[in-house]
Amino acid sequence: MSDASPAASSGLSRRAWTMILAGAVIVTLSMGVRQAFGLFLRPVGLELEIDRQTFGLIIAAQNLLFGLMQPFVGAWADKHGAGKVAVGGALVYLAGLALAATAADALGLMLGFGVMTGLAMSGVTFVVVLGAVGRIVPPEKRTLAFGVVTAGGSLGQFLVVPAAQGLLDALDWRIALFVLAGMIALIIPLALGVAGKPPPPDAQDGLPLKAALKEALGNPSYALLNLGFFVCGFHVAFVGTHLPAYLRDMGLSAGIGATSLALIGLFNILGSWLWGAWGSQGSKKGLLALLYLLRGVAVVVFLLVPLSSVSALVFASVFGFLWLGTVPLTNGLVAQIFGVRHLSALGGIVFLSHQVGAFLGAWLAGVAFDATGSYQVIWLASVGLAVMAALANLPIREAPVLRPAAVPAE
Repeated sequence: MSDASPAASSGLSRRAWTMILAGAVIVTLSMGVRQAFGLFLRPVGLELEIDRQTFGLIIAAQNLLFGLMQPFVGAWADKHGAGKVAVGGALVYLAGLALAATAADALGLMLGFGVMTGLAMSGVTFVVVLGAVGRIVPPEKRTLAFGVVTAGGSLGQFLVVPAAQGLLDALDWRIALFVLAGMIALIIPLALGVAGKPPPPDAQDGLPLKAALKEALGNPSYALLNLGFFVCGFHVAFVGTHLPAYLRDMGLSAGIGATSLALIGLFNILGSWLWGAWGSQGSKKGLLALLYLLRGVAVVVFLLVPLSSVSALVFASVFGFLWLGTVPLTNGLVAQIFGVRHLSALGGIVFLSHQVGAFLGAWLAGVAFDATGSYQVIWLASVGLAVMAALANLPIREAPVLRPAAVPAE
């Protein structure tokens, strides 16, 4: 059936645009609230007498559980649809924020911010949404569509983080968390936009799940993608969790910390879209290598230039442009090499690597600060990891894997 609508003329159906936009707003809300958690480090720590190592461990546990659950949740979404998964994730997210808001000690905060929120994020963020989008858009538009959805996470950071800081300035941190929970509740009706059971596979859709996992895990390029995304997770968790506190330690205001996170989100709106667009036209592995290398350069310049409000905001803007451009490129490579039949499951494993890196970035930064009174060693480690990730992406083979012409359906 032909579609003469403007959506069709752009190469995308009306249904595809609905899914892309609904998915982008879901990611906007889920990631926006999550990126505001770093603002709670100081007020929560003071009231509950939690040091930075403990708070960092809580956020690290959230990241790790987020990653550990992602392949399983992704596989479930591949089979049953993203809408059901998003509703379940939103409900668990709500419960986690409510539990954190009523916490009396580190254990309560761990259960809310760490366990419940970590489990919830696997159902309401990139992997599940991108898996649904990847099946409905044509291959030549896929990486660009991924960039649009990824930009939603940045828009959330730009809009939600300053709003969260305003809530913390005006209200108790517990009330602020309940307000943020109300925002997460909006995901439930938005899940209708990504709802629908994926169509039954045919012979061209790829291998059954077990065979697809075996194929990917034995592919060196898949291992290199995992290594690069591990570094991405380390970077974003360290900066997202500890940058506001670092700037306060260095004598800048809380407002500069919140503005820095917001600028990261603002510039990543442009960055995610552009890296996704570039990935639709050129070598994704080359762009990934360049992106990681530029992250290392940005950190080196930030450390060498005398710290001021201006230098902090410039760094946040530059790092924001490089923040999540890895997501459309990495997921685009997974789809390009292995196909879209199990995109959420295979993308979920790569995302697990990201979250292992995030666990270490959030936790080790707190350990380093409590041990030395400084984040210097983590900044330097971030530079070394950036170079490693850039080198790891260069040998990746971007061509689709060769398979027999017919593959039996599950």
